[in-house]
Amino acid sequence: MFSSRSGAAKLSIITIVGLIVLKVAVGVITGSLSVLAQAVDSFLDLFAVSVTFLAIRIASKPADEEHPFGHGKAENIAAIIQAILIFIAGGAIIYSAVRRIQTDAVLEMTEAGMAVMAVSIVASIFLSRYLLRVAKKEDSMALEANAHNIAADVYSAAAVFAGLIAVRLTGLGIIDAVLAGLVALFILKVAFDVLRRSFEGLVDTKLPEDEEQSIMDAITEHFGGEVVGFHKLRTRKAGRQRYIDLHLVMPKHISIEEAHNMCDHLERDIKVRLIHTDVTIHVEPCDEDCDNCDLTCEERKK
Repeated sequence: MFSSRSGAAKLSIITIVGLIVLKVAVGVITGSLSVLAQAVDSFLDLFAVSVTFLAIRIASKPADEEHPFGHGKAENIAAIIQAILIFIAGGAIIYSAVRRIQTDAVLEMTEAGMAVMAVSIVASIFLSRYLLRVAKKEDSMALEANAHNIAADVYSAAAVFAGLIAVRLTGLGIIDAVLAGLVALFILKVAFDVLRRSFEGLVDTKLPEDEEQSIMDAITEHFGGEVVGFHKLRTRKAGRQRYIDLHLVMPKHISIEEAHNMCDHLERDIKVRLIHTDVTIHVEPCDEDCDNCDLTCEERKK
């Protein structure tokens, strides 16, 4: 039920809504700004998952006449919107923390705050691990970003948990405000990371080195047999869809059918190595510089 991309997003929404209700209720009861900051963080997670769910539905649409390369960049656009709102929320929490230090408000029922933070830590650990597993299986950038975002909540929630213990033991309410500010700084860092990764997709940054190496390995294993060489390799990614194009150099005197069969073989091989891949190959004839070629073709047999 929750094993697909959309199913994992639905599970995230259900879990995060429950955490938001708990954190807001306990934050209001205790007056803890750090707990309320955690509630804001969870609300941002909810927004992120909701946007991700919508983006996944759009990105999953097949290519059409107006969008011949598909709709994959919907995930990147949604992530940028998410990052902007996270920046705003982080700044608001820092402002509230400064105001709290100035007023020196007193916390009550810190035990309730510690309990909800413990629940949040456990829920976030299990949810982030599950999302990461589904993201790797489905090759979803949006789900992977959500998984790391929720995993980050574990550390911030643990800091709040420790701070509430310190407040309970020392009676110093300023600790709560300081921790709220630290949580906000962490939120700002997450926003920056999301923004940076999203722009990489929009400006067509090339695939990672290991993925490009897989592409080159698929081609070079045919050197000395059917392929003379290749150049002008270009790669990019939109959502989970990879786009690859290259120029393939083949013996000048082979038939069109042979060249076509080799291109089909390479396309299949690359798609096995890298899922969700669209490959375009432009075939070029060799320059008949046989002295610098290891391939044994019909021309060299003459």
